[in-house]
Amino acid sequence: MRARLLLPLLGLLTLTSLAMALLSGSLAVGPVELLHILTGGRGTGMAREVVLDLRLPRTLAAFATGALLAQAGALMQVLLRNPLADPYVLGISGGAATAALVALGVGLGGLALSVSAFAGALVAMILVFGLAHGGGTWSPNRLLLTGVVLAAGWGALISLLLALSPNASLRGMLFWLMGDLSGAAHPATALTVAAAGLVLALPLARELNVLTAGTLQAGALGVNVARLHAAIYLLASLLTAAAVTVAGSIGFVGLVVPHALRLLGVRDHRVLLPGAALLGGALLVLADTLARTVAAPQQLPVGVITAALGVPLFLVLLRRGYR
Repeated sequence: MRARLLLPLLGLLTLTSLAMALLSGSLAVGPVELLHILTGGRGTGMAREVVLDLRLPRTLAAFATGALLAQAGALMQVLLRNPLADPYVLGISGGAATAALVALGVGLGGLALSVSAFAGALVAMILVFGLAHGGGTWSPNRLLLTGVVLAAGWGALISLLLALSPNASLRGMLFWLMGDLSGAAHPATALTVAAAGLVLALPLARELNVLTAGTLQAGALGVNVARLHAAIYLLASLLTAAAVTVAGSIGFVGLVVPHALRLLGVRDHRVLLPGAALLGGALLVLADTLARTVAAPQQLPVGVITAALGVPLFLVLLRRGYR
């Protein structure tokens, strides 16, 4: 009963957050005018341009990015059996950030920047998986240790690139590292990847439920644990790579959202995964709305807002979990 009520409520929260994002900004747009614009009716030229060309693509990109990060976080926490696991724990974002900073340093932007970030994330994914497997056995602990070490290496490279970068490009680099949705003008690809990730993850939901009890129990119940681990890692890494490509590094969404749903009593991944996608998307839409309105006309990095919201929220959830 709780699960049947939760998903419709999260859907309503998603619609509310999308509406708030489209209504909020330096140019006032009323609900009736917004409805006319979205349905193809008449609206003032300036309002139509702002909503359709600026706010709507950015809002959809924020929702897709939040859905990607929340799904990846839920999968990573099952894979590593670690409640502190998030999409960035294995250094995927470090590889993407290094490649993106190199692209920004040589003056690239737009599609070239996105391609560079995605390529860097894929390189990091292949390195972590290859080194963790090696020539011997593969285990979540070995994967985690390998990812943490490589993440430290990527962090050193990022610091070096920032130290050597000219002042003209340094601000753009810092915004990208802190999460920035201002350049997300084409959200269709991210939305497609988020939907495809959910479609691919749901058939694994029953096996994910068994895997939460432990690898030995899962193996005893007939689950091919090695194949499942590889599938979870590849899927979570690709979702993370897509999210980083769209908006840079945005923390706490992939960590907080799965915890919030589990503390609400959601344990079945057939409900947890779509619920995480909806809640993660709505949370990042609200955070991005605050990022572009709280200090208007100046815009803040959305990663700053998610951290400001995520830290107290996670502490509250943790306290409630102990109780």
